[in-house]
Amino acid sequence: MITWAVLISIAGLLALLISGRVRPAFAFVSLAGAYLLFGLVDTATLLAQYTNPALATLMLLLLVSLALERTPLLDWLSQRLLNGRPTTATARLMGTSAVLSAFLNNTAVVAAFLGAISRQRRIAPSRLLIPLSYASILGGITTLVGTSTNLVVNSFTLSNTGQQLGMFQFSLVGVPVALITFGVLLWRARALPHHHAEDTAEKLAYFLATDVQPGSELIGKSIERNGLRNLDGLYLLEIERDGRLISPVGPDEILQRDDTLVFTGEVSKVQALQRFPGLNLFGHEVDNLLATNLVEVVISHESELAGQTLQDVDFRSMFNAGVVGIRRGDKRLEGQLGKIPLRVGDCLLMAVGGDFRQHRNLDRNFHLLSGSFKRPQLTRNESLLTLAGFTSVIGLAAANLLPLFHGLLLLLAGLLAGRVLSVAELRRRFPFELWLIIGSALALAQAMESSGAAMRLTEGIQFLFSGHGVYAAFIGCYLMTVLLTETVTNNAAAALAFPVAWSTAQAFGVDPMPFIMAVAYGASACFLIPFGYQTHLMVYSPGRYRIRDFLKVGLPVSLTYSAAVLVLTPLVFPF
Repeated sequence: MITWAVLISIAGLLALLISGRVRPAFAFVSLAGAYLLFGLVDTATLLAQYTNPALATLMLLLLVSLALERTPLLDWLSQRLLNGRPTTATARLMGTSAVLSAFLNNTAVVAAFLGAISRQRRIAPSRLLIPLSYASILGGITTLVGTSTNLVVNSFTLSNTGQQLGMFQFSLVGVPVALITFGVLLWRARALPHHHAEDTAEKLAYFLATDVQPGSELIGKSIERNGLRNLDGLYLLEIERDGRLISPVGPDEILQRDDTLVFTGEVSKVQALQRFPGLNLFGHEVDNLLATNLVEVVISHESELAGQTLQDVDFRSMFNAGVVGIRRGDKRLEGQLGKIPLRVGDCLLMAVGGDFRQHRNLDRNFHLLSGSFKRPQLTRNESLLTLAGFTSVIGLAAANLLPLFHGLLLLLAGLLAGRVLSVAELRRRFPFELWLIIGSALALAQAMESSGAAMRLTEGIQFLFSGHGVYAAFIGCYLMTVLLTETVTNNAAAALAFPVAWSTAQAFGVDPMPFIMAVAYGASACFLIPFGYQTHLMVYSPGRYRIRDFLKVGLPVSLTYSAAVLVLTPLVFPF
């Protein structure tokens, strides 16, 4: 009975994660709390998972990365990678991002290149951004610190075996898999769409919502008479009136009080609205915004704005900026901007005030695409010391001279002492949700094993692949992890798949290492849809992509990647 209750609860957790209606941290913590209340895990076991040494190492690595992502190195590289022929530039960009992602947070790598790619006009950004995101994944699978997924798997391995995985243990399979997959990715990149700045798709990227204020001279007059049909660079798309949409808008349509006029076109032509008295742009007079700078950003995966509307969070007061346009991929967002629930990866065009750059929560919420605003960077000496310190920590850990946790802790202390990082910055950017997810997932894994749920799933895998041996079960565990990572987040996929893979290895009486690696490589195999991986969401809107663009490139990449993993892993890590 308990076994089935655990299985049903895990199925419910998966359903919630797939629906996207509940934040993963809330779902994992709630289920872990329920297991605690019903005695499936005890208090000491639950608390021990949140202090897992491998999990603590991951937290330290992410905090140190805050300094690494502010070094001028990434910006310097981004300005020099896109020279030469488009194919050569794409290959150079992919190779560089993969090498950097093997040691740095791949989110920081993609964020650093994202702005430079979006601003340049020589190569269509849509031809570069998916290869950038995929290459960062391929680089991440080659080392222990290359992706948080590998460190999550390391946390589970430590919990079950008492031993941690080596720094370059992933490289034995990861490097050849990355090289094989690179060729296919470079070939399929040529099938991506061209969305140049002058394309119509680019011009129709944003939608401006303006309100007709009481007493406006526009009220009671037709669209034609008000001169709203022949605007410079803007087009009146629809009118929202009393909860209904009027679209298309005819020239004889009479404007009424509190109408919301939705324009599309070149947002840089927003000045064309200045001559219409009584029009408010997102709740503020158009004149007040025209004197400010336009900045384009992408909502980050750490942002507190995800799931909120602009009105809910009082965006203007929070950032001293007004949103004049929202873009999500190539999808047209209807209705008032202030009432649209925001998502990770949405592009916002903001008119910012003079002290915008002084706001301390910018890095947590946004990745910069364009505009005069520049993120603060380390000085040359600070950058050299930070990079030298990080390189030393990785080298000492790889040589087994200093545990990675000890090295990162010392480096973090040095960064704080040198004022490269501040305690306030660490508090703002601490990956609290990721810590909750992984700690709770470790507790769920304990409950799955102690209740027999993991063994029941293992029996299911054995039944499906009965008569085909341990290799077939290994393939089954890998495919299960890939399916999970395409439908939920990569870290959640690793957390849910690991106990099943571990139990399967135990049931067959073989070395668990190939099954551990199957989970690690499978959890990073998110190539088909943009919603399961944070770097895909980062490039989704700036590239004006559709889901079919990811499928067009991702399907052959995923098949090649999977075939290479399934062939090479058992050769390097025998059963």
